[in-house]
Amino acid sequence: MKRLTPVFTVSVIVTVLFIVWGLLPKSILPNGNLDHVTTMVQSLILEKFGWFYLLSASTFLVFSIILIFTKYGNIRLGKDSDTPEYNYLTWFAMLFSAGMGIGLVFWGVSEPMYHYYSPPFLEGQTPDAARAAMRYSFFHWGLHPWAIYTVIALGLAYFQFRKGAPGVISSILRPVFGDRVEGGLGVLINFVAVFATVFGVATSLGLGAIQISGGLSYLFEGINNTIGTQLIIIAIVTVLYMLSAQTGLNKGIKYLSNLNIILAISLLLFLLFVGPTNFIMDLFTTTIGAYLQNLPSMSFRLSPFDQELTWFQDWTIFYWAWWIAWAPFVGTFIARISKGRTIREFVIGVLAVPTIFGALWFSVFGGTGIYLEFFEGNPVMSTIEEKGMEVALFTVFGYFPLSTILSLLAIFLITTFFITSADSATFVLGMQTTNGSLNPSNQVKFVWGIIQSASAAILLWTGGLEALQRASIIAALPFTVIMLLIVVSLVKAFNSETIHFKDK
Repeated sequence: MKRLTPVFTVSVIVTVLFIVWGLLPKSILPNGNLDHVTTMVQSLILEKFGWFYLLSASTFLVFSIILIFTKYGNIRLGKDSDTPEYNYLTWFAMLFSAGMGIGLVFWGVSEPMYHYYSPPFLEGQTPDAARAAMRYSFFHWGLHPWAIYTVIALGLAYFQFRKGAPGVISSILRPVFGDRVEGGLGVLINFVAVFATVFGVATSLGLGAIQISGGLSYLFEGINNTIGTQLIIIAIVTVLYMLSAQTGLNKGIKYLSNLNIILAISLLLFLLFVGPTNFIMDLFTTTIGAYLQNLPSMSFRLSPFDQELTWFQDWTIFYWAWWIAWAPFVGTFIARISKGRTIREFVIGVLAVPTIFGALWFSVFGGTGIYLEFFEGNPVMSTIEEKGMEVALFTVFGYFPLSTILSLLAIFLITTFFITSADSATFVLGMQTTNGSLNPSNQVKFVWGIIQSASAAILLWTGGLEALQRASIIAALPFTVIMLLIVVSLVKAFNSETIHFKDK
């Protein structure tokens, strides 16, 4: 394994130690076990720094939008003669699969249903609650998270492809810290990014295994949604994504990402036209308008005069921290596949396309769930509460023709999303721990692949998946500071550009 850096060594050691800590029984460390410590720290962060996450996420969005309308939008992410490596469809499919694939499938029905029953400042199960449920689902999966990804991806792509810097997070901050990014400070910055990526992706893999298991148990009586089933699923998918990872970026991830989009759009269109089509499209159109109209107020909304209301901490602030924790992973991957695009083209594509698709996804799946409850009195939410949120999607399918086929396709879609997310993560972790190599060795990717799957499996087994998720959220706090410095660094770097750029 050539070209390893201190970041690789430090990250592997700390990651393994963290997993061992999670395995220790509570009887050994009653007040110092992983679950207890991460719960306290996360509660403190969400309670004391919620405002910081809101302001930071909105800063990233405003910065991204401003870039579209400035002369800096003409700068090409690469040499002036470079052209994009992937066409628009493949580019969108790859960034979308890496960014939010499993999450959208997992939360597409359950999040709007949860908000419909328990919205902030409103009575649940009312028309106003339904409107708020859809608006906040759009909000949590819309422009803000993709602006977070935009900042990281833009910084990496600009400095790597235009300035020839290594493709690691620390290299983006050279305009701010100078040569100090080559020493211990750089190692620390890159370690924080790797730490957040490992545990963020491991949690996502755990959630994917839970939903696949839930879907199989929902369809087949002989299969139980148990930890044993989930571990078997992780083992099988691990073999599949490790095989995909060995094929490289232009084969495994590319082909699977295109397959993901085809499957996702097929499921979406089927439910759109077989389900309450007019209601869904009316809901989509109305909610888009309400989302854009209320975007400024939602972006800064907390509950200072209602201290017992924790809804914003539990949802909005948690989401912003979660997206920031995922930003090193998704941002690195988006940067790698975006060489040759102009900044304007890049920002519009990364912000607008996934946001619109996500909004349509929630309208079709979440909107259908609300329709079944509100107009037809079907017990969608009670089934979710009884069997777990991992069966929410399959519950909705159960009310329509070809439900078994739809559910099987959804399970296959989750599996392919699982593979592409894990495959992309091994690639990103390989890049970040080999000084930004665009083609990290298969041995390095193999090490990170095993660590990811082992983390997910061990923490599912010990019930520590939520602790792992909390660890990733905790890592998001220092990384938020790093991201704000990246904005400053990009502004300084753009101001030094003296060439007259033209769109090509």
